[in-house]
Amino acid sequence: MSIILSLIVFSVLVLIHEFGHFLLAKKSGIGVTEFSLGMGPRILSFVKGETRYSWKLIPFGGSCMMVGEDTDEISVNSFNSKSVWARISVVAAGPIFNFVLAFVLAIVYIGMQGYDEPRITAVGENVPAVEAGLKEGDIITEFNGKKIVIWRDYWLHNYLNPLDGSKVTIKYERDGKEYETKITPRQSYSMGISYYADENECVIEVSEGTPVYDAGIRSKDVIVSVDGNNVSTGKELNEYMEANPLDGSEIEIIVLRDKKEQTFKVTPKKAGFTLGMNVGTYVKASPIEVIRYSFTELRYDAWATWSGLKMLFTGNATKDDVSGPVGIVKIVGDSYEASKEEGFREVFLQIAYLIIILSVNLGIVNLLPFPALDGGRLVFLFIEAIRGKPIAKEKEAIVHFAGMILLMILMVVVLFNDITKLF
Repeated sequence: MSIILSLIVFSVLVLIHEFGHFLLAKKSGIGVTEFSLGMGPRILSFVKGETRYSWKLIPFGGSCMMVGEDTDEISVNSFNSKSVWARISVVAAGPIFNFVLAFVLAIVYIGMQGYDEPRITAVGENVPAVEAGLKEGDIITEFNGKKIVIWRDYWLHNYLNPLDGSKVTIKYERDGKEYETKITPRQSYSMGISYYADENECVIEVSEGTPVYDAGIRSKDVIVSVDGNNVSTGKELNEYMEANPLDGSEIEIIVLRDKKEQTFKVTPKKAGFTLGMNVGTYVKASPIEVIRYSFTELRYDAWATWSGLKMLFTGNATKDDVSGPVGIVKIVGDSYEASKEEGFREVFLQIAYLIIILSVNLGIVNLLPFPALDGGRLVFLFIEAIRGKPIAKEKEAIVHFAGMILLMILMVVVLFNDITKLF
């Protein structure tokens, strides 16, 4: 099922992108010789009018091949015979259609799921947030000068700008009025477990090098007690941890493994700083809010994508933070496994959300001014618009060919990295 869903995701992304090029080419009177999904040998194809429509063997990528696109051919329906602005619109249409796809799916997603309101859902005892006057139900509107519209704004800002113990300024809304407070973060600690905070038994995942792993606890163990307090669900563990934040002291954890209880002593490690509060909850949206937050979704995803690219170029991200087709297949598979028990609706929402993220990502990456990408082609077209004549095709072709070689090398590296992460 993961493979099938992944093929659907890739196909939707590519078809919409290439259809953008196709539609604008047709509108501009440019002939399209082939419109294809996939790469390599054709599996199925048919000809209608002047265009061959093909489904190809390798299920990644696609193409919209236009008359005279990469040559000097000048004919009534060739790419080069059209005005520079018509050609710019054709090239830009692919990424733009990815943004349109993301917006349409965001409307569907938010209409069904709601939006993630930056509301404080829980505040611990004797934590910085309480000392600063924050309460459960307050809505964060600004964090250190950054406007907060959805919970993920708050999360991403803190991910990009980790708390370091310095005071932070928070604006929040309570009972329709806005307030401002300053908070000094406190050292936080971690055991190194992950789990679903739901009504099911608390099955955990752990990684090597974490306090729980070093103590002997393993993935798939079920936590049933923490410091003498019984825990029957992930939600109960979450509530307990919120009310009893870790302070570095040794704690006793009892887990169920192979239907037998085992007791472990765990000493949490320092893990940055905390304000002692949880933020974020889904809220049903009105029709107007659905439109508003759909734009917010695109804005957030664009910010996240751009931030990720900057981290790569500045060395703040590693190769393990990058995923290619194989990595995306795993992400789709994990999303399906996590949601399938909830039924078709939840699976659909998870896949729709992934397509939103990937579509915005694809749109932005394709607009980068890199040879062989749409953005690289747009650079040559804008230069032509400014100077009044095109750059020689053979020179442009050399640049795009070099860019394509670099992209192919990058794809091989990413593919190899994806495979090594699986094992």
